Amino acid sequence: MRIKPIRTSILKKKDDLPSFIKSHIPKIKEGSVLVVTSKIVSLSEGRTELHKTVKTRENLLRRESEYVTEGKRDWITLTQGMLMHAAGMDKSNSADDSYILLPTDAYASAKRLRTTLMKHYKLSSLGVIISDSRGLPLRAGVVGVALGYAGIKGIRDYRGTKDLFGRSFSHEQVNVADSLAAAAVVSMGEGSEQTPLALIEGAYVEFTNTTDTTELRKDIANDTYLPFLSKIPKKLLRK
Repeated sequence: MRIKPIRTSILKKKDDLPSFIKSHIPKIKEGSVLVVTSKIVSLSEGRTELHKTVKTRENLLRRESEYVTEGKRDWITLTQGMLMHAAGMDKSNSADDSYILLPTDAYASAKRLRTTLMKHYKLSSLGVIISDSRGLPLRAGVVGVALGYAGIKGIRDYRGTKDLFGRSFSHEQVNVADSLAAAAVVSMGEGSEQTPLALIEGAYVEFTNTTDTTELRKDIANDTYLPFLSKIPKKLLRK
């Protein structure tokens, strides 16, 4: 698998994203996956808001989330079915000090982008992933995740198949979309690299023209870690 980060000019609010991509990527190979940071998707869609007080920021993240609670240093939210910090909004790489919000529907954004780019580059197989960064519980640093995607299956399902010694898998699934986003974000960086695009070639993915937008979601009641997290002694959480 090969990952090529694409250095670009600075995309401004309401700039046309397909045109921006075409101007920086002359050719895309058949069977590639294009990873696009959510920041430039949000900017192209005008998803920014200027809020200068703590209260207006709190109102904004409540508007953007299904559930909000106070974390150790900031708000923790359930936004678009994912657990994250402050509804995924921040000011990094914002030209005018506005908060850049998440795309309203990253799956729809990925689908529109894929349709346009497939026609332009004359492709029959192309994946598009809208990436973002997340911190993981009890782990330092951030990793890339897929907010939405199109053209690929996000899950590789091993259930019902056998392992090396003939035992049947009952739970094993590989999160392909988040794994590719994580790999791409490593190459794109998190600072001033100015590489909001990455092309992945030779990835082990299954291409498809239909996307199951719920395949990565897990019901909270069935989450593996929920019983454990609810029982952690408060003295450990205060460390």
